[in-house]
Amino acid sequence: MRPDPLEGDARATAEHAHLEALLRCWVRERNVPVADRVRIDVLGLPLEAEVRYASPAGRHRFGAVTLAGKPVDPVVAVALVGAELGGDTADLVERTAESVRRVAGFVAYRRRAPVGPADRFLDAEQRLMLGHLHHPAPKSRDGLSDADNTRYAPELRGSFPLFWFSAAEEVVSHGSVAGPDAVTLMSSLAGRSPERGRVLVPAHPWQAHDLLHRPRIASLVSRGLLEPLGEFGPAWSPTSSLRTVYRTGAPVMLKLSLGLRITNSRRESTSTELRRGSEVHLLLESGYASGTEKAHPEFGVVRDPAWIAVDEGGEVTGLDVAVREVPEDIGDSRCLAGMVAPRPGIGRSLLGELVLRLDAAEWVADYTDHVLAPMLRLYAETGIGLEAHQQNTLVRLDPAGRVVGGRYRDNQGYYLASSHLPRVLERLGAAESTLAVVDDAIVDDRLTYYLLHNQALAVIGCIGVEGLADERTLLRVMAARLEAALPALAEAGPDGDRLARRWLEAEVLPCKANLLTRLEGIDEVLAPLDAQSVYFDAPNPLREGRCAR
Repeated sequence: MRPDPLEGDARATAEHAHLEALLRCWVRERNVPVADRVRIDVLGLPLEAEVRYASPAGRHRFGAVTLAGKPVDPVVAVALVGAELGGDTADLVERTAESVRRVAGFVAYRRRAPVGPADRFLDAEQRLMLGHLHHPAPKSRDGLSDADNTRYAPELRGSFPLFWFSAAEEVVSHGSVAGPDAVTLMSSLAGRSPERGRVLVPAHPWQAHDLLHRPRIASLVSRGLLEPLGEFGPAWSPTSSLRTVYRTGAPVMLKLSLGLRITNSRRESTSTELRRGSEVHLLLESGYASGTEKAHPEFGVVRDPAWIAVDEGGEVTGLDVAVREVPEDIGDSRCLAGMVAPRPGIGRSLLGELVLRLDAAEWVADYTDHVLAPMLRLYAETGIGLEAHQQNTLVRLDPAGRVVGGRYRDNQGYYLASSHLPRVLERLGAAESTLAVVDDAIVDDRLTYYLLHNQALAVIGCIGVEGLADERTLLRVMAARLEAALPALAEAGPDGDRLARRWLEAEVLPCKANLLTRLEGIDEVLAPLDAQSVYFDAPNPLREGRCAR
């Protein structure tokens, strides 16, 4: 087989990574068989590549990509594909060019400095050199200059002090349902006390400078209700999401609003999302998920028990923060996205390094039992669906690298099946819920994508593409462990095994189309819950694994 195009120089690696991502999107979203060679006809021209590795889980690898027999640039390829499919092609072309440039820089830097920080949690957060492997512009960060990128990118191991504002109490809202109140906590993190009648509120430095040009913030400043104090205090490190920052030894992480358009969406919190973490905390503390906690003590939800925002008593302004707890044993947790992220020109992925020393089938079995099954159990019992894509999923490991548990983190990503809404409101003693309430069928579809396609199959695809096990064997293992979990799921709630049975038995399953969603110009944060993304039916690899036993 010809040399791996991902092992070339940094620019060539970045270009080929984007071409592969585009092809993965196309073959998945157009249901194109992947065998020895893939060919796409775009505007009458053949875009084609040899198949280096055909992945039942979708983690395909391709050789050199050509257009009409000649090498092709990823930006040209995206332009042609976009023109063929229709949609906002011009913007996608621009974002792809930006993403290629960023990835080239990330690859060059990480090859020069492959050893990460001693903090293993942070090391996993910073490993995503190539980004989302099924997105045409995975490292697009619209609005971030190259100088800013050096400072704020987790891939470049950036770090920075927070930018602090002093705000009049009357323009600040806040809430805390556990731990110190948000106002006291912010003063503690800032290392100073505010003046009487004032509150300290932190911001991401990029956001702070952008906010000062926004009319609402400029008005608050001009009226003396808000004062920018500048950057000070210890340095914080961006996690894989960019806007959630972490500091080794700090008692909390901070999820900050960040108005950059990252892949499909601008990452600014809404008032509802800020309060959502508090609601989830109260529900869990009330024993609403006691059955899942008893059945799976090794799994937990990372709490977001406090928040603070400058909002003048109305809508948020973009100056806000959600407070996230740091579990005492955070050192045993690894972001799944960082675990499965490829490291071209450096070595195996973190998951590959672990499985190389262990048994792949046992690792997948443990993962299914201790990470995937608890998420299904929680949904069956409570109706709460976790938007547990790779980035929101933490895998807990023992010293040998075996899976011993899992965690979910994200105050934004909680669906609630509408059939469970009356129970939630009764438990809270409230008239409405901040959770994303949608029809049960829609939650089923979302969880099928996030928990299965994006999360669990990424584990199998990573192990397979690195040559550590046959994916079909691993699919059989995962199917067997899910089948073993069916009785407990059925007991957890009415029709509690419905979703897992669908995964095991359906010929096709709903999957998100990242390429089409991007071409449609959908902002997934702002779009209606029932139209957040473009979905389509994809063949179900788990059923194939189950039937092959």
